Formats: sequence, C-alpha cells, structure tokens
Amino acid sequence: AVLQPSEALHKKAVLVERGSFRPVTHVNVDMLQAALEKFTADPAVAGKAVLPLMEITMHNLLAATAEVDRRDFLARADLLSACGFTVLISDFSEYYRLAAYLAWRTKERVGIVMGAASLIELFDEKYYTALPGGILESFGRLFKNELKVFVYPLRPSESAPMTTVETLEVAPELRKLYGYLADRGSFMQLHNIKSEYLHIFSRDVLKRIAAHDASWEQMVPAEVAEMIKKRGFFGYAKGKGES
Repeated sequence: AVLQPSEALHKKAVLVERGSFRPVTHVNVDMLQAALEKFTADPAVAGKAVLPLMEITMHNLLAATAEVDRRDFLARADLLSACGFTVLISDFSEYYRLAAYLAWRTKERVGIVMGAASLIELFDEKYYTALPGGILESFGRLFKNELKVFVYPLRPSESAPMTTVETLEVAPELRKLYGYLADRGSFMQLHNIKSEYLHIFSRDVLKRIAAHDASWEQMVPAEVAEMIKKRGFFGYAKGKGES
C-alpha cells in the first residue's frame, strides 16, 4: 500500500535508516533493530508511537546514464516490503534535508541510523559546498531538533579493527567539531548488535549471486533470498552451486 507521508508520520517518533539495500542484508535489519531498541528507550520517545523507516534516496538510484533503473529500484523496494518494512522514497542527497523533511511532518523525536562508514562521509566537506555556512550550517540544521544519529560499527574483515564513534577518524581540522558533537550526545554508538553479521556487505552478496555462489543466501533474510530467486532479481539465475 502507498502511504501519504503527512498521515504516516503525523504524531509519530521516526527512526530512519538510509541505504542502497542492494540487496537488503542481515546487517541492514540488525542496524534498524539495534537502533530501535535504543531509540524507544529514550524518555522523550518511550510510550509514544514509533515509525521505523527504510529510506532510499533517488540520488543513489541513478545509473551512469543518469536514468533510474526502475526494475532495480522496484526490486529493492519489494525486498524491503517483504521484510515488513515501511519504505520512504526521497530526493534528498543530504541528511540534513531528510531531517528537515521529517521534522516538518512530526513534532516528535527523529533518529537516523547509519554505519560508521556513512558517518565518515558525513564529515566530508565536499558535500556542503552549496551551503553558505558549509559543514557548520549542515550540522546546525541536522541536529537542531534534538536529533540523534545511531551508529553501527564497521569491521571490513575479522582481522581489521572495529571502527566506532570512539575510534572514528575525521580530517584534523574537523576533530574539534566531531568531538563537540560526540560529547553533546549527538552520536550514539550501537553496542547491542550481532557481531557475526559485521562481515556482510551488499556488494559481496551481489558478487556471489553473479558467481552462482549459494553462500549469499546466508547473508540475507530468508524472505529476501526466496524473492530474489523467485523473481530473478540482481541478475540471479540458477546455475552451478544453486539448487
């Protein structure tokens, strides 16, 4: 069913996870569940209606031809829906614009969940050249309504160190800004995670699908694997190693 944002968001606290979801993996689900546990425990949110959202921005859907691959996009939305998630389609490349959109439609708290890699990107000044106040203005807009960012750790491999709010490195000239935001509680590190999922990345799932390596099925929710195989999403085709 297609929902009207003004009705769906009205008087609800909102927790949103942005992603490519190509495809949705165990990590995507664990991120939202871990953040939801912390979000609903906030005294300002406890006891209130909460709407968890999976958001796909159109800016991440553009192919090299600058045209949206509609079949690919619909596959992502269908897979998220199959997992029981409400999907928000936006046209906001910047997080502060997403936050403003949500704040305009609800007076309750808003939370954003992202991986540590996305938090690193959030501190890349090249994304804020269009703002007169640059990165300072962007963070002022993002956090002005007590918004919190819930951060899922990053560990590219079992031998690699884990990147968290405490260990994340930003450009030297931004360290004091990062420290200020971290100290004021704008970032909340998620420790209530399933560490066995940290090695899962969507790009690896896609590679394994292309290589007919059935191990990809263990990297995504069962309903996602079933739908990918049934509908032939992401170039899936029965082959060696598939049953």
